[in-house]
Formats: sequence, C-alpha cells, structure tokens
Amino acid sequence: MVATPTHAPPPIEIAIVLREKVMLGIVHGLTDLFRITDDLSRIRLASDMPVIRLSHFSDTGGSGIVRTFDTVPDATPMDGHAGPDVIIIPPCETAALGIEHDSKWSDWLTVRHAEGAVLGSICGGTFLLAQTGLLDGRRATTHLICAPDLATMFPAVHVDFDALLTEEDDLITVGGVMAWTDLGLVVVRRLLGAVAMMETARFMMIDPPGREQRFYKTFSPQMDHGDAAILKAQNQLHACGPTKASVTEMANWSGLEMRTFARRFRGATGLRPSEYHQHLRIEKARELLETSKTSISQVGQDVGYGDPASFRLIFFKITGLSPSDYRKRFGHHLVSTD
Repeated sequence: MVATPTHAPPPIEIAIVLREKVMLGIVHGLTDLFRITDDLSRIRLASDMPVIRLSHFSDTGGSGIVRTFDTVPDATPMDGHAGPDVIIIPPCETAALGIEHDSKWSDWLTVRHAEGAVLGSICGGTFLLAQTGLLDGRRATTHLICAPDLATMFPAVHVDFDALLTEEDDLITVGGVMAWTDLGLVVVRRLLGAVAMMETARFMMIDPPGREQRFYKTFSPQMDHGDAAILKAQNQLHACGPTKASVTEMANWSGLEMRTFARRFRGATGLRPSEYHQHLRIEKARELLETSKTSISQVGQDVGYGDPASFRLIFFKITGLSPSDYRKRFGHHLVSTD
C-alpha cells in the first residue's frame, strides 16, 4: 500500500498596508522582524518550509488593492481562503495623512476583517482603523500627541491615552512610532507562541511588550483656557515651584473663594488643584532622577514628599514606574537607588 504524501500547511500570511507617504522605516522594520521570526522558527522546527508569508498590499489604481510584495508568491490557499491572516496598518508621515478621504481602504479592511483577518494599527494608523467603524465601542490607542484628535474625530472609540498597546481577539492597536516592535512581537506570540516571540526579541535585542505611554509622557499644563484668575494662580505656582506652595495659597493668588477656585481650576485645566500640584512635583522628580545622582529618598524630599513611601506610591500612580525603575530606564548616571 502506497502512503499518501502529506503536505505542509500553508504559511501564515502577515500583510502590511502600504499607503502614500507611509513611514517606510516601520514597513522595513516589520518586514525584517517577521523574516527573522520565520528564519528562527524554521531552524527550531527543522523545517525547510516557510512558516510566515509576508506581503505588502498597495492601491495600484486600476487593479485595486493587491499584493505588491510577497515572500511566498506560490502559496496555496487553505480551504479557499486567499486573504491575509493578519493585516498591519503603519502610520503615514503625519496623523492627518493617515486619514483617507474615500472609503477604498476602509472598505477593503472591513471585508478582510469579515473574512477572519486580525487587524492591527500603529500610531497614526489607528485613524484609518477607526474609519472602518470596527473600533466603535472598543478600546484603542495611538500616539499620545494624536490621541485627543482621535477621541474628537471618533467619539465612539474608547481612546486610552496612557496605553501603549490594546489587544482584543480581532483588533490590536499600539501608540508611538517605535511601538511597531511591540505590535510585531504580539503578532508573533499570537500566531507562533511565546517561545517564538522571545526568540525574536532576544535576537533583535528589543524588550517584549509591556511598556506604557505614560512611561514617556511629560506633564504639559493647560494654559490657553482663557480663565485669567486661574492662569494667574498657575503662573505664580510655576514661578515659586510646587514645593513652596499649597492649594490654599493657589486660591489666594487667584482671588477666588476656595470652592469657586477648585471648580474653575478643574474646568480650566482638567485636573483638581491637588492633582495639578502633584503632577508638577512628579515632573520635577523625573527631571532629578534623569539628570542627577541624588538618592531617591532625597529626590522625594526635594519635591515636597517627606514620606518616601508616599512619594513612591504617587510617582508610580502618575508614571507607571517606580522611581528606581524610572531611573534605570531613563537616568543618565549609574547610582545607588536606596
């Protein structure tokens, strides 16, 4: 009896969307990352067959949106399914360029999603994903600078200003230009498992997913609100420093009664006076941790926190990192972190 030859399953197809003025560095980076994953996986599995099929899709005009790059052009579709398994939308050079003025790309993505493709977006690419309507009622992120515009333009989307990555079964979004590495590794983990993901991360010497945008987010006070009394208090606070003023003094500077001051302050800045005060203190602490050799306990005291435990708790709440972890990541000196 002659044995029936077995055929290897077709490779998993990961597609990258190429639009006009796309950020090519991200396209090339992802292309290299997935090629490295494929090479490492084939070595580990002792297989000569490709594990990943990487493709680029472009709008060619007359022929529509088609593959313009394909690492396995002779791949045989499984069960008649000829579309990609994962589609990644990189950002264009600016967020505004990422918004399509017709529905060609969003219609194409919607159809691919209905066929079972997982859709992922990077930074400003989330604007195109939002245009499909698939993010309505869902959590998503983009670059922290673009997040307010995304929330305004697409109010049905739950924009997470702090998250670097949001992940659901069918949709993945990452914020920040360099977050393409996080998206790439998440895709590898979902398709090929944690071993393949860590293998790729080690080879490329990049951190596995787990960062947050608030690690990098600096405090930018709202100063253009038009409330002269609140602006007066803000300017005075910034001039004397947050460690030498209290909320009561801030209200006195404004010339307003405390309850009126608190209400108008929050309406103007989006923060309670005490929260604003804490943000200024922590911003100064970040600066000291980045640029000085001062001990963490002393940094806390220098920005107005007499209790080291309270300082660490508030620092973590605002930045997402402990003071020692923040210094390890962003500090310019090797120091004792007591």
